[in-house]
Amino acid sequence: MSTLTVWKFQSAEGAEAVEATLISLQKEGLIKILDAAVVSWPSDRSKPRTKQLHNLVGASALSGTFWGMLFGLIFLMPLLGAAIGAAAGALGGKLADVGIDDDFIAEVKEKVTPGTSALFLLTMNEVPERISRALPDGGAELLHSNLDSGSEARLRDVFGDDAV
Repeated sequence: MSTLTVWKFQSAEGAEAVEATLISLQKEGLIKILDAAVVSWPSDRSKPRTKQLHNLVGASALSGTFWGMLFGLIFLMPLLGAAIGAAAGALGGKLADVGIDDDFIAEVKEKVTPGTSALFLLTMNEVPERISRALPDGGAELLHSNLDSGSEARLRDVFGDDAV
């Protein structure tokens, strides 16, 4: 089973700073990362920066389309307003179909704010506590949504990278 976890850090640089730790855990066989992305939101910016972490993932990674759509729905909708509300509703429905529900989106939107960052991980068979123990003490707050194998398959069908 795959697990989508979101780790919120109290600084805009915190999420990117743990990339080396995750690479080490993966090389040691302690975790299997299917895909990963970082959102960093400096307090002097009106919107966050996003980056897919290609160093952590192999050929099974989702396309950037998935991350772009998810991050757009979470962070840009308040800026875009009702003009694209119907399209956003359809997108939200697609994400709900793959196990990412409105409560998850609302929680991330509420907690990842200017001056913070977040690490989004799609992992295989991971216990979040294993990842938590490897992160800096008190440095991250866990938000998560579990995906069953059916949801994972739908996620790959909808957002998989055609180049894979």
